[in-house]
Amino acid sequence: MTTSETPPMATPRVAAGALFFDEEGRVLLVKPSYKEGWDIPGGYVEPGESPRAACIREIREELGLIVSIGSHLVVDWAPAQREGDKILFVFDGGVLSTATQESISFSDHEITEWRLVGVSDLEQYLPARLERRVQVAIKAKSSDCPVYAEHGTATN
Repeated sequence: MTTSETPPMATPRVAAGALFFDEEGRVLLVKPSYKEGWDIPGGYVEPGESPRAACIREIREELGLIVSIGSHLVVDWAPAQREGDKILFVFDGGVLSTATQESISFSDHEITEWRLVGVSDLEQYLPARLERRVQVAIKAKSSDCPVYAEHGTATN
């Protein structure tokens, strides 16, 4: 097969984030300086970098935390109209102790604020598709079974 015969292939953007909880079961959300609304900590994967490594790097850059990241909870196929194809990973960040929460610092100024939000209040903070993805990740964590999703909705 020659190059001209190679069928078109997707070249998605890949991003990875972490789902952190506090001891009361609230979810850690961050407010980015570069866009409206709230998000979970994380960001885009750089060339040659694994999604897990990107997640760890982004948490260090955004929150000043060096943490151990658990297994993936969700892989979400979530193309965006202005950004094209996207594959988004959500990893288990575990429970943040009070001491770890107190050590959060915004070293790269991408984040202006963080907040712990009850699971039932997430829809007030997150765009619908991200809120669905986070809810799927919460269920995956509680069932100890990773999930494949499309547009934030589990397919299995």
